Amino acid sequence: MEEDLFQLRQLPVVKFRRTGESARSDEDGISGEHEVHIEGVRTELEPVELEDGAAVPKEFANPTDDTFMVEDAVEAIGFGKFQWKLSVITGLAWANAMEMMILSILAPQLHCEWRLPSWQVALLTSVVFVGMMSSSTLWGNISDQYGRKTGLKISVLWTLYYGILSGFAPVYSWILVLRGLVGFGIGGVPQSVTLYAEFLPMKARAKCILLIEVFWALGTVFEVLLAVLVMPTLGWRWLLILSALPLLLFAGLCFWLPESARYDVLSGNQEKALATLKRIATDNGAPMPLGKLVVSRQEDRGKMRDLFTPHFRWTTLLLWFIWFSNAFSYYGLVLLTTEFFQAGDVCSISSRRQEVKAKCSLTCEYLTEEDYTDLLWTTLSEFPGVLVTLWIIDRIGRKKTMALSFLVFSFCSLLLFLCVGRNVLTVLLFIARAFISGGFQAAYVYTPEVYPTATRALGLGTCSGMARVGALITPFIAQVMLESSVYLTLVVYSGCCLLAALASCFLPIETKGRGLQESSHKEWGQEMVGRGSHSPG
Repeated sequence: MEEDLFQLRQLPVVKFRRTGESARSDEDGISGEHEVHIEGVRTELEPVELEDGAAVPKEFANPTDDTFMVEDAVEAIGFGKFQWKLSVITGLAWANAMEMMILSILAPQLHCEWRLPSWQVALLTSVVFVGMMSSSTLWGNISDQYGRKTGLKISVLWTLYYGILSGFAPVYSWILVLRGLVGFGIGGVPQSVTLYAEFLPMKARAKCILLIEVFWALGTVFEVLLAVLVMPTLGWRWLLILSALPLLLFAGLCFWLPESARYDVLSGNQEKALATLKRIATDNGAPMPLGKLVVSRQEDRGKMRDLFTPHFRWTTLLLWFIWFSNAFSYYGLVLLTTEFFQAGDVCSISSRRQEVKAKCSLTCEYLTEEDYTDLLWTTLSEFPGVLVTLWIIDRIGRKKTMALSFLVFSFCSLLLFLCVGRNVLTVLLFIARAFISGGFQAAYVYTPEVYPTATRALGLGTCSGMARVGALITPFIAQVMLESSVYLTLVVYSGCCLLAALASCFLPIETKGRGLQESSHKEWGQEMVGRGSHSPG
């Protein structure tokens, strides 16, 4: 007996800091740390310090708590096979960029084939953004009320149906209505980011969200390549039908998608959430945390007023302006690129606009092979933007990444005041587009992280809606104002991005190294802090 007691004294005792709420926390006192006292045995506990954002080792997953939260389970299970499959499926939904890229190919084709005046061609593009703007908040509300999977599936199937139907439009009025309905469906596709983010552990979240943004860039490149093959032989109708291919693949695979465990917990479905977490653990070959899953039911989900509580009021207003500026500058640069390339340089653009005014509005030009090549090179600038953002976002934080992206875009816009040659012009436009697309991607990382589960989809939806407002306004600057003054146009874009950079710096919450908040009824507290940085109190 004495020999056994001597051996027991030599064993180190390990204590873990608590990461989630426990049903016994009120009874155990303030410290939140528990020690076991054995008669005659050394009681000092050996603390194990974890680095910021580090997960608890799998063999010690939540050993002392009798309860755990979804955040604890996601961190303990980690990143694995399940998340890889989820990346591909949500990425297919995100490849709806093809439905956006097709606008720049479809417009000149219909302009020539149906002899449309310029204003009707412009309306064909605007109606898609109107549909997106009017539906973004609605899809966010549906996703918060009825589930992320439900909202995403309905929006993708809606976009798929009307996208294919657009290929059979007999006249202009039909295609105008159908493309507007396509835009209405595209407004819900960003909810794929909400669903995806809620399954990711903290350390992998930023990188993974940025990597599915690659599907957007791949979609734009694939659309240009598809147009090169299809347009000369089959025509624009087949291009519209074949452009729905990624969404068709998603529709076939979406039965595999689980509902977000965070949403299930908030809606009171403890068994369903637990089954989802066990499924993830099985796929990843990782152990589940011990204990009982904490359910914090919240009935009033997806309410607009929750975006304007004292904790989130300034965050919401600043994010709306940041998203507006992102889309305003991104789509404005796309329109300006065409004008600058056709003029040769910035200084020659005024004389070229006068020549265009003298032409009949029905004069049309089909896209040439050189035009498709220019489109392809322009879209390729998205990839460097992803790589730069991927490299800096976890080093300097989300807020500084967005601010830096806006500042670089603003600086490149001011350099366009110089009468540079075509090569330098191409480099400046390439850098500007890379960084403004990177800023957009950083906003997609930050927004789902900053809002709680109860309003996460609505917050992302309203921000996406504000981005469409910017996309609607920017043609009046990049095309109409450009006729009066190219320098005033550049000042508007540069000034807008400078203000957006300041707005990024003034955001009250930095989400780097933090978990996802579950309930909108709680402040940013213990459940939000990484395991390594948590301190009891």
